[in-house]
Amino acid sequence: MNTVIRLLTKTDILQSDIDYHLIRASMVLIFFAFGYQKWFEYEAQVLIPYISNGPLIFWLYPAFGIRGASWFLGVSEWLFGALLFLGFWDKKLGVLGALGSTFTFVATVTIIPFMPNGWDPAAGFPAMAGNVPFLMKDVVLLGVSIYLLKQDLVRVAASAADACLVVDFDQRPESPRTLQSVERRSCPNRNTLRS
Repeated sequence: MNTVIRLLTKTDILQSDIDYHLIRASMVLIFFAFGYQKWFEYEAQVLIPYISNGPLIFWLYPAFGIRGASWFLGVSEWLFGALLFLGFWDKKLGVLGALGSTFTFVATVTIIPFMPNGWDPAAGFPAMAGNVPFLMKDVVLLGVSIYLLKQDLVRVAASAADACLVVDFDQRPESPRTLQSVERRSCPNRNTLRS
C-alpha cells in the first residue's frame, strides 16, 4: 500500500485542482438531469410527498400548483447548474451557483425529519424507509455545494484587485494539500498566491 501511495503522490493529483473541477462538473450534470425531469407530469406527481412535507418548500403548491411547482424547481435547477457551469470561467458566477445549490440541498435535507413513514416501523431510527433513502444523497450534495462555495469564494477573494490574498497550504509530504489559512494584505501587485 505504501508503494501505491508513494506513486500517487508523485503524480500531479495532489498539485492540481482535478477534484475541484470534477466535483463542479458532477454538480452541473446532476442539476441538468434533475432539472430535465421536472418538465414531465410523472415527476410532478412523484414530487408531491417531498414538496408537501418540506418545511422550506411547502409554499410552492399554493403559489404555483403541482405542475407549476415542478417547473419552478426545474428552472431553478437549470439556473443553478448553468451558474455552476459558468463558474469554470467566472468564479463570481460560480459563487452564485454554489449558493443556489447550497439552498437547494438545505431545502431537501430539511424534508427528512418531516417525511411520513420515513423510518422502518419494526427497526426504528436509523433504519430508513419510504422516501427517506432517496433524500439521504442530498446530505452529500449539500457538503459538495458548501465545498464549491468555499473554493469559489477563496478564488474570488484571491483575484480582488484592491488587495493581496495570501493562501497557505499544508506542505507536509505525508498529508494531502489542505488549506491552512487565508489572509488579506494590501500589496503593490494585484495578488500573491503562495502554495
